[in-house]
Amino acid sequence: MSFKEYASFDGLALGRMVRAREIAPEELMEAAIARAEKHNPKLNAIVFKDYDRALSTARERKPGAAPFEGVPLLLKDIMGDCAGMPTRSACAYIPSTPVQADAEVVARYKRAGFIPFAKTNAPELGIPPVTESRLYGPARNPWNIERTPGGSSGGSAAAVAAGIVPVAHGNDGGGSIRIPAACCGLVGLKPTRGRISLAPNLGDILGGLVVEHVLSRTVRDSAAALDATAGPMPGDPYFPCPPATPYLSAASTPPKRLRIAFSTENPMGGRFHEDCAAATRSAAKLCEQLGHEVEEAAPQLNYQMLAQLFDTVYSAGVALSIEAVRMLTGAEPTPEKFETFTWNLYHRGKQVSASQYLIAQAMLQQAARLFAGFFESHDVFITPTLGQPPLKVGAIDFMSPATTLLDGKIASFALPCPVYNITGQPAISIPLHWNNEGLPIGVMFGGRYGDETVLLQLAGQLEQARPWIDRKPPVWD
Repeated sequence: MSFKEYASFDGLALGRMVRAREIAPEELMEAAIARAEKHNPKLNAIVFKDYDRALSTARERKPGAAPFEGVPLLLKDIMGDCAGMPTRSACAYIPSTPVQADAEVVARYKRAGFIPFAKTNAPELGIPPVTESRLYGPARNPWNIERTPGGSSGGSAAAVAAGIVPVAHGNDGGGSIRIPAACCGLVGLKPTRGRISLAPNLGDILGGLVVEHVLSRTVRDSAAALDATAGPMPGDPYFPCPPATPYLSAASTPPKRLRIAFSTENPMGGRFHEDCAAATRSAAKLCEQLGHEVEEAAPQLNYQMLAQLFDTVYSAGVALSIEAVRMLTGAEPTPEKFETFTWNLYHRGKQVSASQYLIAQAMLQQAARLFAGFFESHDVFITPTLGQPPLKVGAIDFMSPATTLLDGKIASFALPCPVYNITGQPAISIPLHWNNEGLPIGVMFGGRYGDETVLLQLAGQLEQARPWIDRKPPVWD
């Protein structure tokens, strides 16, 4: 298989070819590594390489019946624990010691046929919506290397967009799958809270804000990856009802006539960038042309208050992460081991009392009930994924003492995403629009709790109506 042919297929197509013995897993891995070595110097998407072990695994693999049989996979350097690879969360304080066991989600990737071969770039502890850690340096967007690929799954997104892999692991605690998907012209689904188990190390994170999944170029790859990884493990604190049919079937099944609301109003005041608003209006019009009932409407929430509550919970989570490393390693956290942004959040988090944390969680749950009520009369809610097109690399200074999670540049960029982490509902960003600068502009579709099926049905329908697979960034060949 030539260099060019590998990147022209999605993950399911590559898996089918391996099952049919039209191509060997070793050839796929060689192609992925070749593309990684060609493009990574421009993108800084990959920060740890495990090529030799992956090639050995690919050579020894006897093709079976797995959907992603022999397909190369990249794992994010946050939570993507893979035995023999380190997980540093892009933080110098965390040692580069290889972990001893796979996270359950990684074990499920492997059972689905994927072969992990490297780790991808992320921001420090996964907090910012851009990928520019001091430890690894900035990742760059294949559509314009002066722009961010987003965060926190930015390295994964850059690699998928450049055709290094068709699918890469990510996670989402405030938009960290959807933000990079929007920046890089990809499909980014945040599943329902609890859909994918965080076993064996975690029950939930920050009261359920954080979920696992992937970034992909096609809706069907995202759906099939969810089929492969969804489901609880013993001891999980909660989990949603399983779907009636496989998610992959949903991706190729047009939905019934849906009741769809859309909004281009910034709920924090001001306006979204016109490129983002235009993409949303265009998506709403396309849904109407496809026969859906569409109206302009939005849930009424106090987003100013939500931002403060989210900051309280997230700051406590940063303190949790750092204190956990202290307990495990005995190493004292000191300012020089962190970016100033992270260090300030750590100290803010240590000042949050137990009662303040529980009050914040309770108020976020109240907001979740109000937001969920909007979906009693609407099946889907459309907004911009982001408030602005991909930011320029370096637009936010994480070494500045003044930069906080509520920084205006961060809020105006990532605002539409966190509400779905607060509510636990699924949301998907799909690439339906490019602006005059040739930058992808994502559109976000949110659904009811537990109903990824409708989102995947609609996303599959939109993918057919306005295909994006043939769009290639400058960093491709």
